[in-house]
Amino acid sequence: MIGQLTGLVGDIEPDRCLVDVNGVGYVVFASTRTLEQLPHPPEVARVLIETIVREDAIQLFGFADAEERSWFRLLTTVQGVGSRVALGILSVNTPSSLWQAVTVEDKLPFTQASGVGPRLATRLLTELKSKVAKMPVPVGTVASATQGVGKKGGSAVAGVESDALLALEGLGFKRAESWPIVSRLLAENKGAALDLILRLALKELA
Repeated sequence: MIGQLTGLVGDIEPDRCLVDVNGVGYVVFASTRTLEQLPHPPEVARVLIETIVREDAIQLFGFADAEERSWFRLLTTVQGVGSRVALGILSVNTPSSLWQAVTVEDKLPFTQASGVGPRLATRLLTELKSKVAKMPVPVGTVASATQGVGKKGGSAVAGVESDALLALEGLGFKRAESWPIVSRLLAENKGAALDLILRLALKELA
């Protein structure tokens, strides 16, 4: 099973690219986001790979980072979501926006992808909710999920509050509207981790 390819980037098409590794050209299907991050041919690129083996074909799906690959694996666990549909969803959404969509039960980010209608979007939200709850907050959603670790009392709370406010600002919410909610949630959920505060705040702000 192939887990990574490092080689010269060849032709780049709307849904795939060619990676030449020591003279062997591999056809790699990828999201628009990953294809846009590839260097111009024929420069060298490193692409993480998910190998899908079927009775009639072996297909390679490429990703710019491990986070996108994790979401690809997660999306394809949902009934009705094949590899191409998963790539379509990842082409129009970042891992951060998908995490937020599932957290606040927003169908729109999913229905923006080709092949995803309202019914499938509902199934995605339903089946992913419990799985996403166990996942770490995606990179880019928070400035630093580790600030405050090892601190006690008010310092730890202040660290969670600061991280939550920064994360919400990154998602487009103004500090003036998010601060009262975050402050209240911290008071109501003493000792709560950053993930929980963010999920609760997003539900209210949305």
